[in-house]
Amino acid sequence: MRAGPLLLARAASLGLSISILLSCWLEPGVAAKELKFVTLLFRHGDRSPIETFPNDPIKESAWPQGFGQLTQVGMEQHYKLGEYLRRRYETFLNESYKREQVYVQSTDVDRTLMSAMANLAALFPPEGISIWNPNLPWQPIPVHTVPVSEDKLLYLPFKHCPRFKELEDETLKTEEFQKRLRPYKDFIEMLPTFSGYQGQDLFGIWSRVYDPLFCERTHNFTLPSWVTEDIMAKLRELSGVSLVALAGVSTEYSVEMYYRNESQHEPYPLTLPGCTHSCPLEKFAELLAPIITDDWDGECMTTAVADHQVLKVVLAIAFCLVVSVLALLLFTLIRHGPCWKREYSQDF
Repeated sequence: MRAGPLLLARAASLGLSISILLSCWLEPGVAAKELKFVTLLFRHGDRSPIETFPNDPIKESAWPQGFGQLTQVGMEQHYKLGEYLRRRYETFLNESYKREQVYVQSTDVDRTLMSAMANLAALFPPEGISIWNPNLPWQPIPVHTVPVSEDKLLYLPFKHCPRFKELEDETLKTEEFQKRLRPYKDFIEMLPTFSGYQGQDLFGIWSRVYDPLFCERTHNFTLPSWVTEDIMAKLRELSGVSLVALAGVSTEYSVEMYYRNESQHEPYPLTLPGCTHSCPLEKFAELLAPIITDDWDGECMTTAVADHQVLKVVLAIAFCLVVSVLALLLFTLIRHGPCWKREYSQDF
């Protein structure tokens, strides 16, 4: 019998959707595998800005639920994700929600809690005896959480970890990081004139300037006249630089792989086992080293030819050893032969 399935879904402030699958062999020697456990980790959906800059004509009141909240676009995104997960794991999940088989946890933030709920609405629509209101194709499913200050699992410790702040400050002062910032020095000094935000720290520029402008453009608000494509490009680049200080993300070389096998579809991203999709070059080389040959001619030989080559090498080594021993003996005879004769003749 198949073990009961367990789905662990977590709505967290992370950048990717990740599925971790655990399967086991049905019987020794049988190729088929059976899925036993699934962990899903996903970020919240589209949201309104967390905050904005002083000169922003678009105030918090322009957003239906205010700042930092899940938008209807975000709700739809997670509902569709839930539908996709239902299709993907249709043969693994029960048709109806079973509390023994599913555990859902979210950070204690409105947008992540709502994202989890929207996702679950599509993942577990009520079926049969689970239907409690014929006019409402939805059933309540618990989403667990803990206070942000106590969350050691899903919430990044920006405000509650002194060591994190200490390391961030150290990073900002390094010569390498300052070198990254030099091309943007004039831009950073000019930005307060337009935005009214006087801070020059990168995280503040991201959260108070770039993020609200990005959200506003996504939702078709009219942006201030000074916000050109060039301004947005520079703000986006600075946001990338800020990730180095916040998360230790490198801009060093990395390798990405894509596979295009459909003319009407964009290339599919490929991930090398043991690495991320954007794989650091050194890690990429390390993972491939065991399967990349340094001797193509040797690798391409048949077994018989290879054995013959080995035999030739062994014979050559043996021949060299014999020649070396003979040469040593000859040298000894030449070196000491006359002395023995002289000593022998002197005895008479």
